[in-house]
Amino acid sequence: MRIPVYDPLPEVEFLWPELEEAFRRVMRSGRYILGPEVEAFEEEVAQYLGVKHAIGVNSGTDALVIALRALGVGPGDEVITTPFTFFATAEAISLVGATPVFVDIDPRTFNINPDLIPSAITPRTKAILPVHLYGLPAEMDPILEIARSHGLKVLEDCAQAFGATHKGRKVGTLGDAGAFSFFPTKNLGGFGDGGLIATNSDEVAERARMLRAHGSRRKYYNEAVGYNSRLDALQAALLRVKLPRVDAWNEARRQVALRYNELLSDIPGLVLPEVSPGHVFHQYTVRIPGRRDEVQRALEAQGIGTMVYYPVPLHRLPVYAHMGFSLPQAERASEEVLSLPMGPALDAENLSRVREALWGALKGL
Repeated sequence: MRIPVYDPLPEVEFLWPELEEAFRRVMRSGRYILGPEVEAFEEEVAQYLGVKHAIGVNSGTDALVIALRALGVGPGDEVITTPFTFFATAEAISLVGATPVFVDIDPRTFNINPDLIPSAITPRTKAILPVHLYGLPAEMDPILEIARSHGLKVLEDCAQAFGATHKGRKVGTLGDAGAFSFFPTKNLGGFGDGGLIATNSDEVAERARMLRAHGSRRKYYNEAVGYNSRLDALQAALLRVKLPRVDAWNEARRQVALRYNELLSDIPGLVLPEVSPGHVFHQYTVRIPGRRDEVQRALEAQGIGTMVYYPVPLHRLPVYAHMGFSLPQAERASEEVLSLPMGPALDAENLSRVREALWGALKGL
């Protein structure tokens, strides 16, 4: 039997009666866009995160775009970010008319290296956009200090890190705003696209709510060119069922990561991730220097799903390659990283299968 890189169905089966009840409630309510389900979900997420405002939108990408605009980022501005992330991070910067400025990563964490940020700041820099990649919080203390000393905004990309913590505080609440995704594979995954903006700023929240609804606070009285980016009621209702379980699921992911580290520690040619405080392991990602692609093919032949997040760093994509960045750590990571099956329901038998397949693949190369 194939082991997928992530399987959402165990969560669905476990919660089926509650999910079905939520579905029926929304279908019979006649309220399908925003409305009481979305308002309740926003209140519950705000309480969970420990933040003043949570604004539901229709995707993680829109959460980034709208949050950037709500923070005042626009044409002519520069935003410092990582090249080792999903395209949406930089795409959102470009979509608001600003320019992404890529800073290399820490090879240990895969997150943006704070030591390299100051040299990237120019008079046009408006914000820093760190990504909590694979569920590991970025080094926020130095990032926030740099931002304070230069008068910059900080928007956290939390798409892969719902529930992750930095020194006891949930990510997405540390900077000026946080952007979340509820794509089905996320730690808190929906049943389609969905996203959310978190902020403690009344002004940012008000502007974000306006922008998500075609730039209007009051219907038909549009104040800005905005977006049709409203979280739908069905997604909100289903996510409300899953939200109370997310901490337990995140802890289960940490336990899977700990077991992986035990099982894989004696396999030569693997560099394993650290199970550090606050990490919620959206992905369990190893390094395989020099052999990654062969190992991936060998695992696939044995029915073990893997993914490469990400095979091309953003500064080498055609849309940004002309900018001329040379970022060796991100470039090296893109050639070495491999994400193994991960999820809260991954059991000992399947973990052992992954171990044996990796051992055989690396021994045979």
